[in-house]
Amino acid sequence: MDPQLHPYVIFDEVKKKKWKQRILMSFQIVGVVYGQLSTAPLYVFGTMRIEDLVTEEIVYELFSFIFWTLTIIALLKYTFIVLKADDEGEGGTFALYSLLCRNAKVGLLPCDRSTNQVMLCEETSPSKNNADSRARRAIEKHKICHYLILFLALFGSCLTIGEAVLTPALSVLSASTGVQRSLSDMAHRFSSSQHTEESVSKALKRYVPVPSACAILVGLFMLQRCGTRKIGFMFAPIIAVWLLFVSVVGMYNIFHWDAKIIYKISPVYMFKFISNIDFSRWRLLGSVILCVAGSEAMFADLGHFTKKSIEIAFICLIYPLLILCYAGQAAYISKNLHAPDFNHLSQSMPSHCKHVFIVLSLLASAVGSQAAITACFSIIKQCLALNCFPRVKIIHTSKTIHGQIYIPDVNWLLMILSLTVTIGFRDIVKIGNATGLAIICGMLVTTSLMSLIIALYWERNLILSVCFLLCFGFLEVAYLSACLLQIHKGAWYLVVLLVVSMTIMLSWHYGTMKKYEFDLENKVSTEWLIDVSPGLGISRVPGIGFIYTDIVTGIPAFFSHFITNLPAFHQVLILVSFKSIPVPYVPESEKYLIGRIGPKDYKIYRCVVRYGYCDLSRDAGDFEEQIIRSIGDFISIEKSDIESMVSPHERMIVVGNLSPDSNALVPLDEGDSCMGPSAVSNESQVSPISNEYQVCDTLETSTTRPNKRKKVRFMLPDNSPKMQTSVREELTELIVARESGSAYFLGQSHLVVRDGSNFLKRFLIMVYRFSEKNCREPPVALKIPHAALVEVGMVCTI
Repeated sequence: MDPQLHPYVIFDEVKKKKWKQRILMSFQIVGVVYGQLSTAPLYVFGTMRIEDLVTEEIVYELFSFIFWTLTIIALLKYTFIVLKADDEGEGGTFALYSLLCRNAKVGLLPCDRSTNQVMLCEETSPSKNNADSRARRAIEKHKICHYLILFLALFGSCLTIGEAVLTPALSVLSASTGVQRSLSDMAHRFSSSQHTEESVSKALKRYVPVPSACAILVGLFMLQRCGTRKIGFMFAPIIAVWLLFVSVVGMYNIFHWDAKIIYKISPVYMFKFISNIDFSRWRLLGSVILCVAGSEAMFADLGHFTKKSIEIAFICLIYPLLILCYAGQAAYISKNLHAPDFNHLSQSMPSHCKHVFIVLSLLASAVGSQAAITACFSIIKQCLALNCFPRVKIIHTSKTIHGQIYIPDVNWLLMILSLTVTIGFRDIVKIGNATGLAIICGMLVTTSLMSLIIALYWERNLILSVCFLLCFGFLEVAYLSACLLQIHKGAWYLVVLLVVSMTIMLSWHYGTMKKYEFDLENKVSTEWLIDVSPGLGISRVPGIGFIYTDIVTGIPAFFSHFITNLPAFHQVLILVSFKSIPVPYVPESEKYLIGRIGPKDYKIYRCVVRYGYCDLSRDAGDFEEQIIRSIGDFISIEKSDIESMVSPHERMIVVGNLSPDSNALVPLDEGDSCMGPSAVSNESQVSPISNEYQVCDTLETSTTRPNKRKKVRFMLPDNSPKMQTSVREELTELIVARESGSAYFLGQSHLVVRDGSNFLKRFLIMVYRFSEKNCREPPVALKIPHAALVEVGMVCTI
């Protein structure tokens, strides 16, 4: 027998294992999160107009701005402050919005107030001081503040989408332009006449950068299906080598051209720049802000990795190497102001390193776009869960890290838009102007929301919140004004993207709200179903009927319309409602809220499924089995009334975490050899059950037979004779109904605008209807078999 390990030894082993995981994750982060920051040197100086860089002093002043911008915004603001405001490991503008929804009643998303007492979003902590209480009361009182905060969250999400379109085009085109310059230099060496040199240079400039950039972009977006983890392992070595290469070359340029460049980080040079400010100088700041491109992705990509690993990678590796790179490039530029294309990074490379630079820059530029693309996937998933984006398919690429996702439809749309930008502009200066505007606007949104987080969530002094807003906001507004000077030179494209994406998000949110309000106004009481059934001569047919509805009290109007025209429904009815809660994840023990409608003889149940904006409640393969088992548990524990909530119409019980040793129902696979006499076969087609519900290890995984769904049967547990007779009979009826098959009732509400409505209302509904027709259909999103689907049409006049 092995000797017992000392507790300190065990603790040290666990600690070492955690550090190994952090280091491994930090390595992946280099390729995913920091690719955009690491490749920014390709276009920061390159997007500046050569005629604006006339003296050494201007180069020194710009380098000082770059150093302090990286330090203040990327290091101080994001690494040390914003990353602390994560929402249970999730980041991005919607994570900040969800924190505000939970700690100040500012939510405008559909939520039935009759179930507030059982919704997690209603749990708030009291204020610690009077100033914070006054701020919270003021924000909760004025509805305009609620709309403004939601607008900021949606606006920040649209900016992230804009960055995911522009950043790949900018970084890849910058690198392919370097390839064109290198080929032009080779043509100059081997050509004999000046006319030939000029014609070859023009041909290379016309046919090399854009086609090669398009080819790289197509390859980049095709790789997204591999998932964040695989991409991280593929891309991390490229970015690591790239950073080491440009930092070493930067050190060489520092000692070779201007060793005193390090002293130019002094803020005195920034004050000199501001004191001599004019239109051309101020315009240069629009390019300087590109040095922090990707800082927002540090926060938005937080769900893909851990906070500690992101901080370690930036502080220990990214930040110091980038400073060396920018210092070396500034040293070269300051001494070569009359050289051709002196402001491009490729020109600052020593002649014997240029071929290595070409290969690395092409690879790194493709990798550098990954941060923006990954952040876009995360943001769209959050918007989708909170009913602010049309339905799209989400694929989880990791079994351990829930935030690592891939959205095919969005991926291909981003690819098309990036190709359009590359082919349409063909100029990194114009694309850089649009990217700079997207970056600084996104940072301003984060600053605004963070100031509210400091006051309402962290419950710090209101003065501290105002200081944060003024300090970082003043710097970012200055950069914003510089970017707006270039609105006519490429930045207008971002405005178009924002208008289109904001219109889609606002119209979807507006249409969803109007549908929800219509359902609330036209629902019928549960007493109606109970009282009217005998008069209509309603018959009960074998099986289970699942009724999907957005409301959590009463009977939906579409179902009352159905049974009025066709007086029959199943022997067991289950009203299923999905309720979004502004939290990342809802634990299994709190996810299902079960209640009974009417007397026990009617066998009508309500199931409210609560999910966070990072949960996968609707796409769960064993969702139907989980509901049935939850109802079985509800029946067995109903009389004990554990964790129950009482409302005027029905009793709701929070059903705990489902486990194989449940006291109510035991699921068995069709081929299970250990089924007992109480087992009942189920012939309906359902999804495969998860590992925690397997009784015998005979199930095939969904990867081996993806097209065939498993048939699940239920049986009463071995101790069923000890149950109360009424409980055992009701569970048996539930099993028999499950054996007979399932049907799914879904309402199809068609929004119609009343005559005389204003243009804005008509336009939003028109966009909503267009988006609804072209997005994922509800039966597909809910994985409902078409053979068992009953859709009931309703006209919603608003």
